[in-house]
Amino acid sequence: MSFTTGLKCRECGESYGWKPLHVCEMCFGPLEIGYDYDAIASVLSHRIIESRPRNLWRYKELLPVSGEPRIGLYSGFTPLVKADRLAAALGVEELWVKDDSCNHPTFSYKDRVVSVAISAAIEFGFDTVSCASTGNLANSVSAHAARAGLRCFIFIPDNLERGKVIGSTVYEPTAVAISGNYDDVNRLCTEIADKYGWAFVNINLRPFYTEGAKTYGFEVAEQLGWKLPQHIVVPTAGGTILPKVAQAFEELVRVGLVKDTPWKIYTAQAAGCAPVVNALHRGADLIEPVKPNTIAKSIAIGNPADGYYVLGAVRDSGGWGEAATDQEIVEGIRLLARTEGIFTEPAGGTTVAVTKKLIEQGRIPRNESIVISVTGNGYKTLEAVTDAVPVPFNIGARLEEFDALYQSLEQR
Repeated sequence: MSFTTGLKCRECGESYGWKPLHVCEMCFGPLEIGYDYDAIASVLSHRIIESRPRNLWRYKELLPVSGEPRIGLYSGFTPLVKADRLAAALGVEELWVKDDSCNHPTFSYKDRVVSVAISAAIEFGFDTVSCASTGNLANSVSAHAARAGLRCFIFIPDNLERGKVIGSTVYEPTAVAISGNYDDVNRLCTEIADKYGWAFVNINLRPFYTEGAKTYGFEVAEQLGWKLPQHIVVPTAGGTILPKVAQAFEELVRVGLVKDTPWKIYTAQAAGCAPVVNALHRGADLIEPVKPNTIAKSIAIGNPADGYYVLGAVRDSGGWGEAATDQEIVEGIRLLARTEGIFTEPAGGTTVAVTKKLIEQGRIPRNESIVISVTGNGYKTLEAVTDAVPVPFNIGARLEEFDALYQSLEQR
């Protein structure tokens, strides 16, 4: 049973039927999914959710599906790690890391949004799925399409990290590398989607795709014992996840699953691609596009589709945002790795670095609960830290050589 009420425009409120549309024909605003929250509240409870399999579909009443999901049955419900050692390093009392670096099947938060988008594509009868991607999305679309037996095309910038290219092509989609950055890729894909009528998960299926990001917020609240965190720091690329985490918290309150307690949400961007943070700091609503120049390629989107809604969510909550330099991002990756044993890609290094800044600025109090969002795995982006990590000591296979090495280490 579906609890959706159709599509509606975020800006003018125009209603649409159940179609693979993403733009309002009246005002060109983005479309979003509507829900019957009263009906959901009457049937959904902690007990029902907790009785279900530990995947993202445990919250299916708040997701846009009508039948039983066939994709994403092992995606979601990733660990919320009590990060005591990182907390000590940052000088705070209660710190958590929501770790999507171990999400199934492709080790990033994108497995959430793709699970929902491809489920919608199947219900709409599409036989070809596609995406414009900075890497993680291409990985996830390729894997989920293979699992579903769908034809798949992925479009990526031609300077993508090798690990992310292989992480897509191993599933044997038709992979197309485009000369230019993500914004160039996305513009071309909009034309292709219109001409060929394929299911582009982050274009014509975007209203369904973005709903999957809510599960990140649902899980944080459930794993905190059905409580909202006081502060959560989220990376921003195209702007999908942050507003949807905020929406997730609001929906949980609306259907009676959590108490309405104060919370703030913060945006984290790389200094080499920070159009949303720049607008936030200027006090502006207009986001001026930038040309990305950062090692954090997964969040290097210079013209974010949902950036305006990131600003709204941050401001409505009383949060803030900061940007981290590439050096600070690498230091964030290393700090998280050595304190909590979590190896994140540069997007996660960005959230760690920005959280550190926000704490030092006093914007996040040291005695309140904090969640850091880690959305991807560092093994995909080894290039980012290759020159920053220690190299192994090299000795012969003789005990006396190790004895000498150990002695020198002890004397340091």
